[in-house]
Amino acid sequence: MLDINRLRVFRAVVAEGSVVRAAGNLGYTPSAVSQHLSALQRETGLTLVERRGRGIVPTGVGRLLAAESEAVLERLARLEALTGDLRAGRVGSLLVSHFASAGSTWIPPIVAALTREFPTLRLDLRLTELLPETGDRPDVEIFVEGAASSPLDGYDIEPLLTEPYVAVVPADHPLAGAGAVALAGLRDEPWVDNDVARGACRRNLLRACAAAGFAPGFHIETQDYPTAIAFVAAGAGITVVPRLGLVSPPPGIAVLDLVDPTPTRSIMVRSRESLRENPAVRRLLGLLRERAAGEPPSAG
Repeated sequence: MLDINRLRVFRAVVAEGSVVRAAGNLGYTPSAVSQHLSALQRETGLTLVERRGRGIVPTGVGRLLAAESEAVLERLARLEALTGDLRAGRVGSLLVSHFASAGSTWIPPIVAALTREFPTLRLDLRLTELLPETGDRPDVEIFVEGAASSPLDGYDIEPLLTEPYVAVVPADHPLAGAGAVALAGLRDEPWVDNDVARGACRRNLLRACAAAGFAPGFHIETQDYPTAIAFVAAGAGITVVPRLGLVSPPPGIAVLDLVDPTPTRSIMVRSRESLRENPAVRRLLGLLRERAAGEPPSAG
């Protein structure tokens, strides 16, 4: 098994590009850092660094090992923090993942309430789309059905909300005052795409469009709902977003209900079975239910 402390030293040297600077950061002598590097190279049987000028640089295999060790050391740091919290009688830390539009609407007031009620709680907030890159599994995740970041085994799963999609059109569009429009009525419009991840939200919309007998003509691709809506406000086309995606809509747009059919998405929450009795998790789930019901977070 690789020595964790040697991996930490190696990562520090790679980050600094210098044994001397890494030693200063770690509180070691340069000779001690060099000894750790030599020991790690013997342990792995690999040449991990090589000298270049006055500094050192990682070899190809060294860069790979450094990159892979980053996630391992991060998870180990979380484990060490958890054991410290448990020894001190604190609630601990939670890794909470969420999709973007929930992050801009639900998460800020919920986190504010949790930090007031559990001042020693550590919260690590991540976008659901980014978690597969780290390999971490969340303690609690707010996700769109069909778009969880990892397998669902070992979790309690609860539906929170099924919400409709709406059409966003320029304020001077002929449909702007209609209040509602059949989805097929948007067939010939220039569409602004809003889901660079090509995730479950986009799939739900495309299925509804297929049921209405057409495929959207995406003329502009953007990465998120606010950017797409800004393009609509500028007159560049129309877009379709879940209602939760309409956070602080700008002037210059009109919002229409969609019918025949109405695209929807289902928002779920999952929490680790092992954390069922964790008071912070229970409070977090309660706050999420309130937000899904359209209520402001209650005082603890």
